[in-house]
Amino acid sequence: MASPRALPPPHLRLDLCSSRLPPLRSPGCRRRRRLLSALPSPSPSPSPSPASRSQSVSTAPVERGVGPTTSREQPRSSDPALAAEVARLSAVRARLRGALALGDKLRALDAEPRVVEFFGEGSNGGVLGALEPREVFLLKCLVAAGQEHVLGAELDWDGSSQEHHHHHNGGSNGSALRQALYSLAGLVGKWSSEGVVESETGSGDMELLRRLLKFLGDIDEFYDCIGGIIGYQIMALELLSASKDRKHRPSKDKFIDFHVPSGLNLLEDTEYASQAALWGIEGLPELGEIYPIGGAGDRLGLVDSDTGESLPAALLPYCGRSLLEGLIRDLQAREFLHFKIFGKQCITPVAIMTSSVKDNHEHITAICERLEWFGRGRENFRLFEQPLVPVVNAKDGKWLTSGTLFPVGKPGGHGAIWKLACDRGIFQWLYQNGRKGATVRQVSNVVAATDLTLMALAGMGLRHDKKLGFASCERRTGATEGVNVLIEKERQDGQWAYGITCIEYTEFEKYGIPEPTVTNGSFQASYPANTNILYVDLQAAEEVGSRKNASCLPGMVLNLKKAVSYLDHLGFECSAAGGRLECTMQNIADNFMNSYNYRCSKGVESDLDTFIVYNERKKVTSSAKRKLKSEDVSLHQTPEGSLLDIMRNAYDLLSSCNVKVPKVKDNSEYLCSGPPFLIFLHPALGPFWDIMRQKFVGGSVSQGSELQIEVAEFLWKDVELDGSLIVLADNIMGLTKKNNTGEQIMHYGTRCGRCKLRSVKIVNEGINWSSANNVYWKHDVERSESVKIILHGNAEFEAKDVVLQGNHIFEVPSGHRMRIIQEAAAGFVVKLDPISEEVMDSGTWYWKYAVDGAHVKLEMVEL
Repeated sequence: MASPRALPPPHLRLDLCSSRLPPLRSPGCRRRRRLLSALPSPSPSPSPSPASRSQSVSTAPVERGVGPTTSREQPRSSDPALAAEVARLSAVRARLRGALALGDKLRALDAEPRVVEFFGEGSNGGVLGALEPREVFLLKCLVAAGQEHVLGAELDWDGSSQEHHHHHNGGSNGSALRQALYSLAGLVGKWSSEGVVESETGSGDMELLRRLLKFLGDIDEFYDCIGGIIGYQIMALELLSASKDRKHRPSKDKFIDFHVPSGLNLLEDTEYASQAALWGIEGLPELGEIYPIGGAGDRLGLVDSDTGESLPAALLPYCGRSLLEGLIRDLQAREFLHFKIFGKQCITPVAIMTSSVKDNHEHITAICERLEWFGRGRENFRLFEQPLVPVVNAKDGKWLTSGTLFPVGKPGGHGAIWKLACDRGIFQWLYQNGRKGATVRQVSNVVAATDLTLMALAGMGLRHDKKLGFASCERRTGATEGVNVLIEKERQDGQWAYGITCIEYTEFEKYGIPEPTVTNGSFQASYPANTNILYVDLQAAEEVGSRKNASCLPGMVLNLKKAVSYLDHLGFECSAAGGRLECTMQNIADNFMNSYNYRCSKGVESDLDTFIVYNERKKVTSSAKRKLKSEDVSLHQTPEGSLLDIMRNAYDLLSSCNVKVPKVKDNSEYLCSGPPFLIFLHPALGPFWDIMRQKFVGGSVSQGSELQIEVAEFLWKDVELDGSLIVLADNIMGLTKKNNTGEQIMHYGTRCGRCKLRSVKIVNEGINWSSANNVYWKHDVERSESVKIILHGNAEFEAKDVVLQGNHIFEVPSGHRMRIIQEAAAGFVVKLDPISEEVMDSGTWYWKYAVDGAHVKLEMVEL
């Protein structure tokens, strides 16, 4: 048997808490231990477990989620109707899997009594004769799945359809089924004569039928790994049955427990944190970027002010730009840093998972086209659309509908991203672009790229050949967020398995996960928060996503805790208890467990394929997910709350630069008085704070001031700001010009705008804080006065030893340098000089970046 493991280097075993791998102490776990106290203990391991490790022995139900069973292992349900339906559908799926050709599959469906009852004998001709065989197959799958009510609008008109339409045998519903069949026959008749005669109503009906067939086709294709439409319904019913029984499938493992995971603490080991972040910047040519932004964002209540149309979350106008633009801006800041250090242009390929909900895909495409693909080239983007999935009624598993041929569809969770990326060739595209790993973040988290977090995560993943990494932080009490855990299992074969994974908040009660508690003012003794900021190895993710079973859809759940809102067939908003199959992208980690033939002691995390890095919460996660309501007392997950976190980060950064800044008070103060200041700094000024500290030195920002810096080549030295200062540049990080194919491409470091402020005092009335029109999180404010510096092209601005009082706009044309010089009589004078041709590209000065150990040192070069 193997000898005990050696401890890893100190930088790889930094604890998130004072005690190492503490036992779970929640009431749920104590109950579990009492119930299982009579069970025999597992055999002792060769290396004794540390005192801090949990000693619980458990065969408790701790499989991920309410797991679906196979057809051989049906759950015992207290609802015999659900159990019978699962058994019936499992038999249908088995017959379909045994049929290879489409014709064979159609014959297998024709053997199903439900299909015969609806369509009649020999139904491949007649009513369905005008349709393609694949279309016939989809409609028959719909009926075989028990969802024939989708085909009959009149079933919804009496307002009681959701109660009655599932009783498919006998009674008045027989006539309802006949009516649905006649409706379908009429539509197919129009379909066959479409090219000859087509009325306006026929055209609308045909569009509905086409839409239904696309909906069904997408479901059948995406869920082919579990049996298509039939498999989707089986899994939904199994999870529905388990939720009703409040039971879960017993674990196949002899022992299982959770521990607080250890990892790199960016707050404590600052030298190693800087080194890891530099690895990330150096490895940028090997990294892709993945954005799952197909969610509906219903809680934001975002609408188009002109049309009243509901809009997806990615379009939220946050801090002067859409959330999607914010993601790309953060990415370009990292690429700019790579250029400044290594002298090479690096354009990261970006894969974006969209959906059709609220025309999400069209809106995302439109933003990219309007902004000319952000100066990155169309070929560096791949948009792939997530299918909508049917929402099932919590009572009986029937699909909710908005009328004839119109099932209620919602995105099936961001866990669809791995399989969909395989299906759409995204991994191959990333490999062709030389990528090995990818960073993943969600559009609503506006602080994910702050300082070192994202690049330290990627640097660790690349450097140590990890398969998956989590960026984590302390949990917030009451937050609807999952937790990261180190899971430990003893399997039936005696092997011990370990991995860092995530448990969703909907599962806390089941697993006995306690609420975080404050200990000595610290949250770190609790499980850390899952933030859905990930590093992923592409080959490892593709291997999971390409599987032909349910494991390619990680963390599958049927979340029935929220009422589903949808429009009925008359256009009225209504809601029902229901849910849809959702999977979670972070639970791909469950596929990356490491196995040992002994029980491991301290430091196992350093050797695992999964890892975690930890940072202060406001540098890792702060989301704009829901609209602030008038009755709210908490700003959590609102744009207002995340804005305050950005301001807190600005305070921390500038305070460390010896710039005096007012402190940001508690969130409750915001509801009365708004933020104490507004400070927005372009991420290309860093993005690492270590770099920004060399561009900001001394001075002050007074209460109620506004500072916006939209230029990367910048110096602030002993500037006193009392009012508004806005610096805007056309070329923040470089020149954008057309390539051979007519696309606008940014060239980093070429003809940047530049601004130097030394010993400058700025005093003006600034923002009118009493204006009722101010929306601070949009950076939409009314100003009485400001100093605005506008840099066109490669324009430069310099001010030294000068007082700028009152309202001023300094607009500098491209190819020129403007200097503000103090003059006793006039206050100051403006001098505008052309930039000489030989320094037109580089500028009259620039910051030179050099790596010094684990840090980046800046030197100002003046030409």
